[in-house]
Amino acid sequence: MATSTSWAQDVITCDLCDKAALQFCNSCQVSLCSECVSKHTDAFKSMSHEIAPFLDRKTQLVLPACQEHSGKRCEVNCKECNTPVCIKCIGFGPHKGHDVEELTEYHENKILKIKSDTEKMKVKLIPKYQKENVEIGNKISKTTSKLDDLRNEKKNLTALQEYHNKIRDLISEMNTIVKQNEKLFNSNKLSEVNEYQSKLNEYQDFPEHVDLELPSMRSNIDQGKELIIEIGGYRATLKQMSPPSPSADVSHLTTRIGKLMGQVRVIATIPTNYTPLLGVACIGEAEAWIYGDNKTITHIDIHGSVSDTVTTTCLYWPGGISVTIRGELIYSNLQVISGTVNIVRHGKSETLIIPPKDWASRRLSCTRSGDILVHVYKGIGPQSKNKIIRYQGQQITQDINNDKTGHSIFKNGDNALYMSENNNGDVCVSDRHTETVVVVDKTGRVRFRYDGTPARREESFGPRYIVTDALSQIIVTDINNNCLHILDQNGEFLRCVDDCGLKKPCGLSVDSEGRLWVGLLDTGEIKVIQYLYQS
Repeated sequence: MATSTSWAQDVITCDLCDKAALQFCNSCQVSLCSECVSKHTDAFKSMSHEIAPFLDRKTQLVLPACQEHSGKRCEVNCKECNTPVCIKCIGFGPHKGHDVEELTEYHENKILKIKSDTEKMKVKLIPKYQKENVEIGNKISKTTSKLDDLRNEKKNLTALQEYHNKIRDLISEMNTIVKQNEKLFNSNKLSEVNEYQSKLNEYQDFPEHVDLELPSMRSNIDQGKELIIEIGGYRATLKQMSPPSPSADVSHLTTRIGKLMGQVRVIATIPTNYTPLLGVACIGEAEAWIYGDNKTITHIDIHGSVSDTVTTTCLYWPGGISVTIRGELIYSNLQVISGTVNIVRHGKSETLIIPPKDWASRRLSCTRSGDILVHVYKGIGPQSKNKIIRYQGQQITQDINNDKTGHSIFKNGDNALYMSENNNGDVCVSDRHTETVVVVDKTGRVRFRYDGTPARREESFGPRYIVTDALSQIIVTDINNNCLHILDQNGEFLRCVDDCGLKKPCGLSVDSEGRLWVGLLDTGEIKVIQYLYQS
């Protein structure tokens, strides 16, 4: 008897009535009982119908009927009008000459967008509103106790409570949207997915509200003097302090990030269309520009969704990419002679920096202060000379070339130098010609060189991309040993990261959350790694 009950609960019913579904329309993706087959086909006589036994059904994308041509199903999406259309529409109808895309591709991209929006809402926006909800609740609680006798402040308190209710309503709205979106992840009904409208922008900022200031104790004591208060058996001393100077401010990451994690975590593995993958440059917390061995640079997010592609003016491919403090993409126009540094504005490339005569640009690094470090080289082959130039805008402010004895800091050769500026002003460089990390201070003096020996790896040290983090630690990819080396700012070896499947790590960047984006040369994947504890 239990078996019968279980079977009854698993029966799939007809979409037109409550009887068991024995047939299935593969064309319309509709479950049908024997009696409703004719009802369904008669209702849509102009459409073709592939009726099959339910067990032989084919799950596929449901293509909508064309609104212009009876009996035709839409097969492509008109990009200009953002609507599904049939072949007749683009051949002879109102959409003739318009750019189109395959509906299956459009559907897949739409699903990726829904997943991306949902993840951002779950991971970023809802926690943000929940934190605001708690803070406002605490503020109301404190305000209620402090303002009981202050009638003039009651109106503000009411406004604050209304804002609190609004925040909770918005949290409920976003949770509902998340549930609705998750139902669309596996939907094969194009009409449902096509109706999706992103609401992320509506929730980026909190609604306007009254910012209620609580009464506070103020004193007119002179700076440096003390005020002593005695209450019962308690004694308190208040001393007026001068406000901190702007130079005392530090990155918000410094206050949130602690020591190295014992076991790092791979937050995401992002597939890309680049094999090989040659570079990664993060934008904010969940996006990056990437490039490979062609003329394009692609903007992706942490889910692998592509939002933009720039076709560069390079002869073959970029020599390097980076992102300015304003969030603008720059790249080097790799040429044998006079390769420039270009910036992308409004989707178009503009020349930003022209290297000195006979020198050409290669790798780039934008500093936290707004400067741009550029590896430039002169000549071809083993005798090619290398140095690093610091630019403020288009002005050269530093030439990192020779040490105080006049000897070249970097060995001759035709390989790229990778560089990053640390918080103390040091310029940290991966020199492939000597297979070392060279760290130079603000004056151009070599502070130390790191050759990978303390890590005791099987293969010789193969440094490539290098970055520095909020804790002034130096992280460098080791392509020969499939790992990352982490050093402190004085060159002391701290640890290797070698347990994340980092086969041939090449690209490396740090996002605004302090996570590493590691590009893998051959597979084209990017591993997003959390390696620091966050408070």
